[in-house]
Amino acid sequence: MSLLWRLPFPLLLALRYLRSTRKDAFVSFLSAVAAGGIGLGVAALVLALAALAGLQQALRGEVLARTPHLEIELPDGAGAAALQERLLRLPGVVQVQEAVHGRGWLESGGLVQAVEMLGYSGLVPRFFPGAEGHAPGLYISTTLATRWGVKPGHIMNVVSPRPTLTPVGPQPRIRSMPLAGTFESGRTEDVERIALPVGVARPLAGNPSSFLDVTASGLDEALALVPAVRALLPKGAELRTWEELNRPLFFALRLEKTVMFVAVSLIVLVAAMALVADLALVITSKRAELGMLATMGETPRRLRRAFLWLGLLISGVGTVAGALLGCGTALLLDRYRLVQLPGQIYFLDYLPFRVQAPDVAAVLAVTVVLALGSALWVAQRVARLSPVEALRR
Repeated sequence: MSLLWRLPFPLLLALRYLRSTRKDAFVSFLSAVAAGGIGLGVAALVLALAALAGLQQALRGEVLARTPHLEIELPDGAGAAALQERLLRLPGVVQVQEAVHGRGWLESGGLVQAVEMLGYSGLVPRFFPGAEGHAPGLYISTTLATRWGVKPGHIMNVVSPRPTLTPVGPQPRIRSMPLAGTFESGRTEDVERIALPVGVARPLAGNPSSFLDVTASGLDEALALVPAVRALLPKGAELRTWEELNRPLFFALRLEKTVMFVAVSLIVLVAAMALVADLALVITSKRAELGMLATMGETPRRLRRAFLWLGLLISGVGTVAGALLGCGTALLLDRYRLVQLPGQIYFLDYLPFRVQAPDVAAVLAVTVVLALGSALWVAQRVARLSPVEALRR
């Protein structure tokens, strides 16, 4: 008890107004409603951001698993082999492969599928999970192989969109190859991909531009390699990082998160309005007491500070309880995968939740700012309170 009396008077007054008596039971009930509203708003905001962060992380992982760390587009006549050797000498570079991109068709047994042809030198790259590191050859997705009922060794035809001009007219450019294997396709892919040796893909794609795909030890390490890689590039070559290759997607994800944050924050704003009503009711019910304190020498500044403390205490209880409720619920939902999704429609079987410290900090900061603004606006009424008028009423 002696420790309590050492607290500043504004804080002591705020603590006293928090206590419920029979006379001011309705005021205390309204304070509980305001704290509960803020808590529910914070919990809803934390849950929404955790769900969005988990979904975006899964989507980013799905996309980045099939994106080069660094992609170099070479001009015509550039020596790809010499540049490849120099890049491999850079510390942090794991693999450099020549690549060819093109469009075409895949045909087997009268079935035809439009595909994106990706030709690579050396072993099958990491962009084809399940076939990574296998010997060069024709690889298709397991989905397409199951749908067509084909197995490794089956002869398939790769058709180029560019015909070959002959004395008898244009003839289709076709390459028959045995199926070497399959890879796992991502659920976010809207175009069928096939992997080919670069020597086969180049004539089928019509001798397109050459690319070098650089694989680093990690995403951040790839960004750190940009200055060293750029210094080795010949004139006319273009370097694109994994961030630049997916810039529209990342911008859309950031925009989605910002809009979600602003929209759900309106719940906290409504709860802050309830805090305004609660503090205004406290001032009305304690008008005579506040007037007496003013006549006894309490300055308007100290009385205003007391109501700031009162607003912080009410919002603080709600904010902490809401943050704990939101984080706990998100971790529980993610651990036991309680929110199931139809896997045949979405690229996930359940909704993941990821609680990120910056998101929680942003929620707490916004809540504290709104609560402080509401408390400060109401506390100005105490500073303008006339002791004589307060005691007269």
